[in-house]
Amino acid sequence: MRRSEERVALLALLLGRGSGWSGIVEDILDTDSVWTVLEKTLGSRDVLFDVADDPVEQAMSRARALLEHCESRGIGVRAFWEDDYPAALREIHEMPPVVFTRGEQADDRRAIAVVGSRRASPRGLEIAGNIAEALVDREVTVVSGLAAGIDTAAHTAALRQRGRTVAVIGTGINRYYPWENRELQDEIAARGMVLSQFLPDAPPTRQSFPMRNAVMSGYAAATIVVEAGEHSGARIQARYALKHGRPVIFPRELLANQWARDYAERPGVYVVAGMADLMEIVDDILAESTMTVDELVASLEAAELGW
Repeated sequence: MRRSEERVALLALLLGRGSGWSGIVEDILDTDSVWTVLEKTLGSRDVLFDVADDPVEQAMSRARALLEHCESRGIGVRAFWEDDYPAALREIHEMPPVVFTRGEQADDRRAIAVVGSRRASPRGLEIAGNIAEALVDREVTVVSGLAAGIDTAAHTAALRQRGRTVAVIGTGINRYYPWENRELQDEIAARGMVLSQFLPDAPPTRQSFPMRNAVMSGYAAATIVVEAGEHSGARIQARYALKHGRPVIFPRELLANQWARDYAERPGVYVVAGMADLMEIVDDILAESTMTVDELVASLEAAELGW
């Protein structure tokens, strides 16, 4: 499953499926063949194509056109089995079958997500900016969702500090959402990376943003929640992060929310009193997440021996 035509076949499958992407990876892994899944899908009544003499070739033709469009616009297309697919996303159940990217891909093992409310307070925006700057000073990639509020503050501060930032968006990569962040999105693409799991022209939907939060959680080694109310998307990301085995960090002030008080009792959640406390936890998380296998084994052996 390494040939370039198999990437085209995967795009054909995604175009034909329309929805239900979550099961595509399992279907392909179960059969060890994207072709088998494509032919089975095109034979179902849910197919979006007009069935002609050869529906598989018709689907492949549409997928080739999409791939050519992406290549002509500098959009990276990475299937889940390819070496340059983000390795961290292979660790989560919600692994997208393909991601579309603008910008430079890098080894982002040292990546932390900074998220929070769209309607952030001035204090929240200041804290998000300070956190992003402190992360950049540690050569950490700042990951966020390009939404208004906390996300925008985190991305902007990372760029201002001349650091790397990655925007994981809830629309197709050809879209700008919110429209007010179009210049910021272009700057992130020029100096960092924009990543989407959706087809390039896909509009925003109620389902796409929780899906985005799952992928953002998977991409980062941990999630820092700056501000988030009871129904915030950042709360959704915190839930996904714990599901993925990624730590969640938030300031003590967030305990004003019931959801934060509930989460504070869970393993993997850190409630911090200030910036120094937060960065100490970040350093520990990154030191552990970037260990090589040999280093991890040595650390476990040392712990068992009491060294």
